[in-house]
Amino acid sequence: MTQAQPGTAAEPAGGRFRILLIEDDPGDALLVEEYFADSTLDVDMRWVQNLADGMAEAGRSTPDCILLDLHLPDAMGLGAVGRIQSASPTAAVIVLTGLAEDSAGPEAVASGAQDYLVKGSVTGELLDKAVRYAVHRKQAERTAAELRVNQQRAQENQRLERGLLPVPMLSASAPVAPRSCYLPGREGALLGGDFLDVVETADGTVHAVIGDVSGHGPDEAAIGVCLRIAWRSLILGGHRAGELLALMDRILVAERTYPSMFATVATLSIDRAVGRADITLAGHDTPLLLENGLATPVDAQPGIALGMLPGADDWTTTRIKLPPAGALLLHTDGLVEGHAGSGSERLGTEGLIRVIGTAPAPWDRTLIDHLTTVTRRLDGGRHLDDVAVLLLSWGSPGPADGRPQDAVPPPRSA
Repeated sequence: MTQAQPGTAAEPAGGRFRILLIEDDPGDALLVEEYFADSTLDVDMRWVQNLADGMAEAGRSTPDCILLDLHLPDAMGLGAVGRIQSASPTAAVIVLTGLAEDSAGPEAVASGAQDYLVKGSVTGELLDKAVRYAVHRKQAERTAAELRVNQQRAQENQRLERGLLPVPMLSASAPVAPRSCYLPGREGALLGGDFLDVVETADGTVHAVIGDVSGHGPDEAAIGVCLRIAWRSLILGGHRAGELLALMDRILVAERTYPSMFATVATLSIDRAVGRADITLAGHDTPLLLENGLATPVDAQPGIALGMLPGADDWTTTRIKLPPAGALLLHTDGLVEGHAGSGSERLGTEGLIRVIGTAPAPWDRTLIDHLTTVTRRLDGGRHLDDVAVLLLSWGSPGPADGRPQDAVPPPRSA
């Protein structure tokens, strides 16, 4: 047995158990050492005589198991259990009680200790089993706690997903078919601040929005949900285009958690009855019009991102003519800011158009899967950003049979 000295630390090796004994009676400490000698455990034991030294030693040596006497010069009773656990949260705790303390052991376990032993009734075999059981039980408790955290995170992710990616509000006879995708930038990460939504109003017009809040994390996700809900409410309330974005700008400024937070947004309204769409951009990438197997950027007027210059109201709506069959592809910048291959060149809109040109028919959900798979493969994991994609299609926008081979621009070398 080694009496712990300030500055010393037990070095774990192989299957050795690092034991910290907190016991003020040298005789009882010697008995514990003899019990370990009679056990099958390979131990490295440190001994201190008061709780303060025990807490300091636990912080230095990170023991696997702590044997704790409940009667110490500086601590009496069950309060010592909580204090030593706070000093060494990962260590199993076995409480040492006296023969006359019938209830102390069970109460200690109820307070968080993994087990208890009654002095005078301990044997090497009993101590062997108690230490192994306590360490394994502590590991099981930690695993269960981590599982609960993961389950809570999954539930939070589901709530965020419902807020950022709602079910479209469309009638059964809606003139436009929406398809969408959202991919977090990092494996296991919660959704970030990208958001999208689709709503059909009573006049048959289909309205859509896609947006990207700057930054990554729960604050940005919360603002994304806020802006998405605000957009849907404002659309249903009759607000459109620049007026709508001005109100969203005010909401962002009021709700954001730091002054530099901003959001890019693209909102549009599709009137299939007259074959046109109104598009308003706030710092966002322009949509792509897909027709007969070709993708073309919409010539829409750019505008400032929300939150950049509060109250600027600098947004212009662009009206475009729609083909009888086609689609509009909206996306956040995570889809195009990645690399175009092993070199330093970024994909960009031109690269995205090339990727679209290699997509097999039909251009529906298959197109979105193709875009996300190919762009991520080209990037090779170097650009970690969330990706949101929204495809609004009518008729058949995909490649037509017999499309000439030069309809797709040739790829450039990376």
